Amino acid sequence: MKHITLIIIAVLFSVTAFAQQTFDNDFTQTKVMKLSGKTINKAGHIVFDGKDQLIMTYTEPSGDSFIIDGNKVKINMDGKKADLDANKAKMVKVQRSTLLNCLSGNWEQAATDNNAELTISEEKGLKTIAIVAKGKVPKGGYKSVIVTCRASDGHMVKMELEEAIGIINTYEIK
Repeated sequence: MKHITLIIIAVLFSVTAFAQQTFDNDFTQTKVMKLSGKTINKAGHIVFDGKDQLIMTYTEPSGDSFIIDGNKVKINMDGKKADLDANKAKMVKVQRSTLLNCLSGNWEQAATDNNAELTISEEKGLKTIAIVAKGKVPKGGYKSVIVTCRASDGHMVKMELEEAIGIINTYEIK
């Protein structure tokens, strides 16, 4: 019964989040590498169409970008470029799917893709969606994804992605 209740709550929240399925905002990113203790701060602009197009253009450092356009993933980061097809690379497919599902409020699918449990809580006007791996993380998957949204309108204000290799990327949406 508890599992069914959680699914119903998650579905209701997804419907609420549906109104905030598009983004056109500035963001900051903090990347922490657990092994080295190194922290990298970045900033930029994010545009999400609510479906399968995500464009992140960085202003700090200028020129970096991360783009999802359908099944294509284009990365230009730290002087390295890659043009990837999510249909051909399982790791890229899981990452692409997780990002798009989290941005569009499809938390259940993000949890399934990452062999994870889904919990949703609300406190002080914020909803927190936690997607935490139950065991082995699928290749390219995330150990955890924590999304924070305003309860009033479903607007995402923060997303923290922890990779299995110990890298944590925290995005704050303005």
